[in-house]
Amino acid sequence: MEVRQLQIFRTLAEELNFTRTAEKVHTVQSNVTAQIRSLEDELGTPLFDRLGRRVVLTDAGRRFQPFAEQALAAMDQGQRAVRNGDEPSGPLRIGAPESVLTYRLPQVLRAFRRRFPHVELVFRPFFNATVGLKLESGKFDMAIVMADRVPNAAIESMRLRTERVFLLCAPDHPMAAHPTTKPADLAGESLLLTESGCSYRLKFDRILSTQNVRPGHVTEFSSLEAIKECAAAGMGLALLPAVAAARELRQNQLKALHWAGPTLDIATHILWHKDKWVSPAMQAFTELCRDKLEE
Repeated sequence: MEVRQLQIFRTLAEELNFTRTAEKVHTVQSNVTAQIRSLEDELGTPLFDRLGRRVVLTDAGRRFQPFAEQALAAMDQGQRAVRNGDEPSGPLRIGAPESVLTYRLPQVLRAFRRRFPHVELVFRPFFNATVGLKLESGKFDMAIVMADRVPNAAIESMRLRTERVFLLCAPDHPMAAHPTTKPADLAGESLLLTESGCSYRLKFDRILSTQNVRPGHVTEFSSLEAIKECAAAGMGLALLPAVAAARELRQNQLKALHWAGPTLDIATHILWHKDKWVSPAMQAFTELCRDKLEE
């Protein structure tokens, strides 16, 4: 099994197109086909199905994919360790939810780029449910998650802080006049929520389910800014981290309800796979996050 075969396999698994793969790996299409066939012969099983013009991973291809990613990532890490020693450098791929990316990480990013100009930071949004696979496959070097606990035994973690999570509404919304808001008060109310994979949304859903509360209309958004705009327009109650709505609260565009139910607050952790070599760049980023974000 050769490095070139793994590189071509990884690209084809992402592109699912022989022509685009050949362009990306700077070779001809016939060489891509030959390298994949050679790899399949060595493994004794097809990795891709060719369905007319479509290319799809087989079950064996999907099982093989994370190991190919790990092997290529380990080689890259080894080369950087030898080449650069203790100096932080090279790409650092970090996953984080939108609220952390937008409202917490800019201050970390400014300081990191100033101190470590040879590190290429790449940030990617994601939902918590996929983080284990992305760390295991090497697609992420590290991830920042919002979760009360990190149950995956293969993941190392460091707790950074607790994020306050508020239920918000327009100042003239009928709920704004309530001295307190209990879960039962949300029965029949219109809710403006993030998508279902979001950690604090999942926590909120569990609270309502446990207390047998059925809200009215629920509208899901992929954008926090859209949620805030709709809440400020009086379209419903929004669930958001306090840091994401700080400006709107200061300007009295939104009001935080006095929540009297189980806590909505959620912890923030930085994660990495337990078997991953902690590079100087990863170590530097972890220390800076602890310095800037830890309570």
